[in-house]
Amino acid sequence: MPRNQFQRMVFAFITVVITVHAYVFYSLYVIHGNMFMQLTGETGVLAAIKKMGGVPVFGIPVPIWAVVLIEFVLAYLLENILGSPLSFKLACKNFNPKETHPILFETTIICATVGMMCPAMSFIAAFLYYDYQAGFHIWTLLAQWLKLMCFNFPFAFFTQLFLIQPIVRTIFKILFAKDIRSRVAVHNQTVTDTVTI
Repeated sequence: MPRNQFQRMVFAFITVVITVHAYVFYSLYVIHGNMFMQLTGETGVLAAIKKMGGVPVFGIPVPIWAVVLIEFVLAYLLENILGSPLSFKLACKNFNPKETHPILFETTIICATVGMMCPAMSFIAAFLYYDYQAGFHIWTLLAQWLKLMCFNFPFAFFTQLFLIQPIVRTIFKILFAKDIRSRVAVHNQTVTDTVTI
């Protein structure tokens, strides 16, 4: 859907804003929530995080808003450098965008993006949230990375395909409605000219 670099960056921005909030919630509540409550003896995840002084990042407790900010910056950079360009190239290797139905092509891009971003962001998360107080071991880091990928991949795939990307595309269509209308008008005029010739 995005047609130029500015639109791609806006599209990535909207995607990352929604995705990071979803993943921080998923990570803190679903993956680590019970562990936080067991460690602190609290009955709620937020109370447990507050009692711990925040979420441990590199072994230092930081507030949840800082976790969201850190993950946003890393995910946005990774999406613009790796996710968007490579997923488009991978989709073009398998399908011709001019001959393929847009829904199939967009679904291919989403699947390719999840296939690249999930392992990359899971590795970053394993590195950021590693228990450094217990000492650093590469095999433990790799095991944590594998564990996070197993947790994150199904969540990433289904939320991106059926929830996040439809919302992002709707917001994008609203923001760039004028540009989309003008492109459709040009396309329709070209088709009309071709038919009359």
